[in-house]
Amino acid sequence: MPPEPGSAPVAPVAPVALAADWLARAARQVHERRTWLTELDAAIGDGDHGINLDRGMAAVLADLEAGALPTDDAGRLLAAAGRRMLGLVGGASGALYGRALMTAGARLTERAAAEPLGTRSMALIALEGAVDGIAALGRATAGDKTMLDALLPALEALRAAGPHEAATTVIGRAADAAEDGARSTIPLIARKGRASYLGERSAGHLDPGAASSAILVRCLADAVAAAAGIGDDDDADDEGAVA
Repeated sequence: MPPEPGSAPVAPVAPVALAADWLARAARQVHERRTWLTELDAAIGDGDHGINLDRGMAAVLADLEAGALPTDDAGRLLAAAGRRMLGLVGGASGALYGRALMTAGARLTERAAAEPLGTRSMALIALEGAVDGIAALGRATAGDKTMLDALLPALEALRAAGPHEAATTVIGRAADAAEDGARSTIPLIARKGRASYLGERSAGHLDPGAASSAILVRCLADAVAAAAGIGDDDDADDEGAVA
């Protein structure tokens, strides 16, 4: 929607401010939905996904609010958040999300040193790094009933975007794709992780990692929309969007 006549244009948000807002939104959404995520994991895993992810994200948010994380560079901020997750959270949640954030942050810092990055470029570079980090650690691919089944469709949506589409449109579409991808795990038979031990019994269940990944991509879309002045409610009603 174009601005109203006479309204001031929305000032660009610094990359590090956008990254910080995304982390804060993600921490709050994970906290609100921790019970649901844990229930998903109880059906096919260890039953601790929501608990572990909430503990890690809460620590990241506390560090962010206390000024204990870097605030001069978006990549350094994400990498530090990843190290915090990796050092605090056990199990797959800490390892995979920690590696995802660290790799995303390293890629952003490297690219930002060479050229200024817009919001769309930031999202694409960060998500490519996160996917690469997860795939290298978990040895998973599309269809394995993992978090990549949400993240890969989001990445493809970013890559397929037209050159002149607004960041809010593109990243919103990526969030939709992540949610659709998460739902697509329900009929799949798990080939990785604890769920793979169940064989065919893992079918019929939403993968908790894909569900939490979709939440995080939606939080990014919300942060980008808020930065553009399109709504600023970080408690938007997306409860059950994946379910």
